[in-house]
Amino acid sequence: MTRTIQPNSLVTLNYRIALESGQPVISTFEGKPATLQLGANEMMPQLEARLAGLEDGSYHSFTLTPEEAFGPYRPELVETVRRQDMPDEPIEAMTIMEFVAPDGSRYSGLVREIDDTQAKVDFNHPLAGKTITLDVEIIGIL
Repeated sequence: MTRTIQPNSLVTLNYRIALESGQPVISTFEGKPATLQLGANEMMPQLEARLAGLEDGSYHSFTLTPEEAFGPYRPELVETVRRQDMPDEPIEAMTIMEFVAPDGSRYSGLVREIDDTQAKVDFNHPLAGKTITLDVEIIGIL
């Protein structure tokens, strides 16, 4: 009997996320497969929805628009941060840093530009605004 993925399935799979150009961003195909509990916020709901109904042992490839994947690129999430509000250490452009909001929550940001007085920090997800390809190989379903 062939099993299919349900909204609360425990799934072992290989997956690859690649840019539209085909450049892989992350892949488990060359290493250890991932095991995910659907419905447990381990994966974005949009990606989980693509897995629902897939059969054990099958392989699928999906193209996802930015809205279906990591969202559109939002220019308002690029902020200017005063250098004095950043760690007193050498920081280079294109470095990912963690910032703490006033409420204590933490956010990662990419330092796009920096000088002695300020930095431009991009708080968008690195794949925001990008069309991606999601390849999945379903290995097991519980």
